[in-house]
Amino acid sequence: MKRFLAPAAFALALAMPLGAQVIVHPAYRPPETVQRVSIPVDPAEKRLRVLIISGQNSYEHDWTGVDNALRTLFQDSGRFDVRVTEDFDHGTLAMLKAYDVVLLNYSSRWVYDDPAEHRWSPAAEQALFDYVRQGGGLVAYHSSFTWGYNWPAYRRLVGAVMVPGSSRRSPPGAFPVHIVDRDNPITRGMREFIWTYNDDMYTNMSIDPEAHIHVLATAHDASAGYDPRLAGPKYPVAAYTPEKLRAMKGMDQDHPQVWTEDYGAGRVFAITLGHDEVSLHFQPLQTLLLRGTEWAASGRVTLPVLEDAKDYPTK
Repeated sequence: MKRFLAPAAFALALAMPLGAQVIVHPAYRPPETVQRVSIPVDPAEKRLRVLIISGQNSYEHDWTGVDNALRTLFQDSGRFDVRVTEDFDHGTLAMLKAYDVVLLNYSSRWVYDDPAEHRWSPAAEQALFDYVRQGGGLVAYHSSFTWGYNWPAYRRLVGAVMVPGSSRRSPPGAFPVHIVDRDNPITRGMREFIWTYNDDMYTNMSIDPEAHIHVLATAHDASAGYDPRLAGPKYPVAAYTPEKLRAMKGMDQDHPQVWTEDYGAGRVFAITLGHDEVSLHFQPLQTLLLRGTEWAASGRVTLPVLEDAKDYPTK
């Protein structure tokens, strides 16, 4: 039987005496300079089926790259089979019912407060509401909270949305996230504080009064974080003077970042974190996404807490 050697092992074999033992090194693999593309899942595997609804987003969100990163993350876990649609205008209830959970990575506007938006067709919108109400799972992800402020039914579905003029994104690109409910099946076994990177902290969101969200994690919007020496050039300095900071609602307070809620017979997992594929490289965020999606899809959590997100003794 022939054995194929990696280049380094092949060179070593040439230098050894005839009959000497050949040391076989792992096959060489060049560094990944681009994102991997997920390979198809064997249909014989009984995995939870995920549909990512995407196709448009605000200009600062690389939604195509995030779709690919999410699909790779979920399929690599061995628990999910993932599809992506970029044209949900033609979505139907029958189409959605082929899936255990739907993940929204969508925003209707190119600019956050732009009056022009592209919403789905009325039939597709109703299909999504009916799917969740009748027992389907929903994951509302990051930019999915940056629209819907003029659409009460959508705010009720996802639990809360950003509202131009009152909500904001805190300037720091990295910040600690406080897991405030560590007994929930999604967060059980995670450490109390995790970090997210290259991310947005959504603050002062408009929470739907009928949603009755159950908060799993918060982040603290500290006025000290707006110091331009810390925040950098993300926002104009003149917009965040000490006087203006004092007048901002919700400043120096904790704000929900991750929550669950019921919607009819369905389960909703909401996570405002995960700005781009860079933030998705870190295991605490991966842990929340994997376990939250599994919960939304099945009502159970079997996936493990990843190593960098695990609780550890502090005494």
